[in-house]
Amino acid sequence: MKRFFSSLYVQVILGILIGILCGIFYPDFAVKLKPLGDGFIKLIKMVIAPLIFSSIVIGIAGMQDIKKVGKIGLSSLIYFEVMTTVALIIGLVFVNWIQPGTGMNIDPASLDPEAVSNYVKQSEEHKNVMDFILSIIPHNVIAAVASDNLLQVLVFAVLFGIGLTKIGEKNAEPVLTVLQSFLKALFAIIKMIMYLAPIGAMGAIGFTIGKYGVEALSSLGLLMISFYLTCIVFIVFVIGAVLYFYVNINVFKLLKYIKEELLIVLGTSSSESALPGLMQKLEDAGCSKPIVGLVIPTGYSFNLDGTCIYLTMAAVFISQALNMHLSLEQEITLLLVLLLTSKGAAGVTGSGFVTLAATLPVVGHVPVEAVGLILGIDRFMSEARALTNIIGNAAATLVVAKYENGLDEAVLHDKLGSAHGQKA
Repeated sequence: MKRFFSSLYVQVILGILIGILCGIFYPDFAVKLKPLGDGFIKLIKMVIAPLIFSSIVIGIAGMQDIKKVGKIGLSSLIYFEVMTTVALIIGLVFVNWIQPGTGMNIDPASLDPEAVSNYVKQSEEHKNVMDFILSIIPHNVIAAVASDNLLQVLVFAVLFGIGLTKIGEKNAEPVLTVLQSFLKALFAIIKMIMYLAPIGAMGAIGFTIGKYGVEALSSLGLLMISFYLTCIVFIVFVIGAVLYFYVNINVFKLLKYIKEELLIVLGTSSSESALPGLMQKLEDAGCSKPIVGLVIPTGYSFNLDGTCIYLTMAAVFISQALNMHLSLEQEITLLLVLLLTSKGAAGVTGSGFVTLAATLPVVGHVPVEAVGLILGIDRFMSEARALTNIIGNAAATLVVAKYENGLDEAVLHDKLGSAHGQKA
């Protein structure tokens, strides 16, 4: 029994359950638990930027082959674009099929612009493609790390890694040795922080339930059910098919393997909180360290499958709720714009919601203030977004590793406990 409760997996489940119960029965107290969740996420974010920087630099410089780095980068980006496009289309198909907003008959004049003014202001800073491209170039490296801007850290890390390959292995070796020791120290810090995961999950989920209540779930329940259902379909049938037919594994075995990371994401509503653990798990499962170091951090910016599903479903839901139904041409326009704006979501605070506010005006007649309709349940939907994002990135790493001959399939099947032809 003692061994059972010593498992992080079990502890996080207990933390989530305690948080939910507090939120339901003691909402005022549960709201005060918010600093526990915020504190845990801040502790994780404290090491994310240096972790990504070190992993990418070691991955690129460790190859000592720019063509190989470029090939992996191109393979990753092509995969990301294909999967996020599929995610956007699936979101669009499901929201038009279920029509969760039809019949709500919301009067546009009743919308409160103040409720979403902060998000609208943030979205205006990322209003076109050129602004987005310029925003990923850091003013200076220290500021990028300090502001936790992962896209800017990513850009500098790639350039620094390529720079090390240019000066030769002998000159690069001292820097790589220091970075490898630094990375080991970061993982040691993360291991200590993970002891607080159950408390962080309890605080985050307790605050969400206590603040917004079960009423928020019921009032917009059909949208939430539709969104969760769509995410499940995407994970099981799209990601599942890719893993089954190309990587030769069962998606449910992968989910079981990364269950601790998924529970942490579920409790904190942040996919970043599980990034270090996910990288370690994929390396242990036979993925090449350089490939993990390149694909996972890049995927956190460019492979946000859950966010893509959310963006299309939320935009069309709002138009349905206001009786401002979109034409096929407008939906196609929305899809094309989201192919670009969704890639910048990770670089914006409150990513999905801010990106939605930035994209909605593109369809013309739908007022941007209408995003306030889903403000109350956005926090509940963020769990599914984050879970789908992290599963998508785990799958992406396995696919790219297999394609680039950087996957030890014997180790992978041993860790996951099954091969293609075996029973799950």
